[in-house]
Formats: sequence, structure tokens, C-alpha cells
Amino acid sequence: MKKLFAVLGDPIGHSMSPVMHKDLFSFYNIDADYFPFQVKEEDLHDAVKGLKAIGVGGFNVTVPHKSKIIPFLDGVDELAANIGAVNTVVNENGQLIGYNTDGPGFLQGLYNYLPKIAGQKVMIIGAGGAARAIYLTLAKEKPLVLDIANRTLEKAWGLIKDCPYAVSSRACSFDEARETLADYDLVIQTTLIGMSPKIYEQPIPLNNLRKQTVICDIIYNPLETQFLTEARLKGASIQNGLDMFVYQGALAFEKWTGIFPDILRMRDNVLKQLGGRTC
Repeated sequence: MKKLFAVLGDPIGHSMSPVMHKDLFSFYNIDADYFPFQVKEEDLHDAVKGLKAIGVGGFNVTVPHKSKIIPFLDGVDELAANIGAVNTVVNENGQLIGYNTDGPGFLQGLYNYLPKIAGQKVMIIGAGGAARAIYLTLAKEKPLVLDIANRTLEKAWGLIKDCPYAVSSRACSFDEARETLADYDLVIQTTLIGMSPKIYEQPIPLNNLRKQTVICDIIYNPLETQFLTEARLKGASIQNGLDMFVYQGALAFEKWTGIFPDILRMRDNVLKQLGGRTC
């Protein structure tokens, strides 16, 4: 019997997950299908109950439901609980268990640019949901420093205080981040600045950037934000958000099927789907 997988969100039409996972099910000869479902917040509980009732194999969760879905699941793993958000749900013997593959997906992609996090000085720009997933994932890797730059210092300090792992962290303003940029080995941009309609904006200027610094931006549409363009022109190593998107999807697929899929195939598929829609 064909297994059902899905993604829940609102809106959902922009999601590239269905194309990515449908291709993988076909490639690995798995009798399964994957569908996008637009679900309003007030209908989320009913949607989860319905998927459980029909024996869904698993599903992804995207904005704005990543945190709101937790009370409707049978359990969540430790990382997802600490992050306070779920992006992947697995049907484990009739129990819907939530996971977060966003942070681990970012980390897996980062290894292609920075093989070791331990001992590195890291700055995260932004303190939203994606920043939280990345911060808590990297905190376990024992960086020397893991700082957060954000417009609202209170929100950044709140994230730092919520971290259950021992790590040296401080919150700073964007102005402070700009002035101390040369102190960091890795800088990760997690805000929406750089996406349409703000494609010519960036959170901080990179005047003080060292060439040895790795600069990441989790945006992948456009593939190269203004932030990454400036970093590249200054000689830094840059990474966009495509790796994070692909690896988080690969980790979800592995949790559902036990197969870690072909990353290059997934990456090429997403690039084809982006086509001309890169701004």
C-alpha cells in the first residue's frame, strides 16, 4: 500500500519539498507519495489527527506551524524540544514524533566549508526561529565563542539563556557586530534581509571582514544575496542557504525511510525548480 508523506504550512504553494521528495521516492523505488497541504492555524490540530488516523508515514512542517504543532504530537526529541520547533514528524509505530532537522541540516552543509566547529569563533546574525535552531545545534559542537547579533538585544540574550549547553556567548548590536567582525572565523546571516523585496540590503556592512572568515547566508532565493556578494568580492569563502535546505530534507527523508539520499541529485533538482525565480 502506498505510503503518504506531506508538508503542512500556510502558505504552502512556494514549497519545493514536494518536488524534491517525490523525485527521491521514485529514484529509490519507494511506493510513496508526497503532498503539500495548506493548513490554517485553527485547523492544525484536526489536520494532525487526520494524518495520524490514515497512517501517514511522516510529514514536514513549515511556517507558521513549527512551534504550534508541538502540543498535537505524541512526543518530540531533545533537540526539537530545546529549539521549541519541529520541522519533521515521523510515524513511529502509530506515534507521531517531532524532530528538527534545520540545525543539523545547516551543520552538515557547513562541513563542506568548515570541517570543524570546535574551537572556532562564531557569530550568528539574527535571533529568530532559524537562528535558534542553528545556535543550539552549534552550541553542542563546542565552539570557542558563539555570539548573537540582533536588533533587539533582549531577544538575543533570551536565546542564550535558553541554551542547555555550556558555551561562551554574548549578545551584541548590529553596530557592535560590524566593528568586531574581524574577530570571527564564521559568520551566519539568518535574517530575511536580502530576500525580495530587500534584495539590495544587508544586515551589516563587511568593511572589517577578514579573508579567512567563512560567511554563510541561509537565504537561497536569490542564490547570492548582497551580503554574500560583498563577502565574495572581499575574498571570503561564502555559502548560501541551498545546502541547509537540501540537507534538512535529506535528514527528514532518512528518518522516514532509513536511506540517506543522493545530496547532489537533490541539489540539482532544487536548482532546476528555482529556475528564473531567484529574486
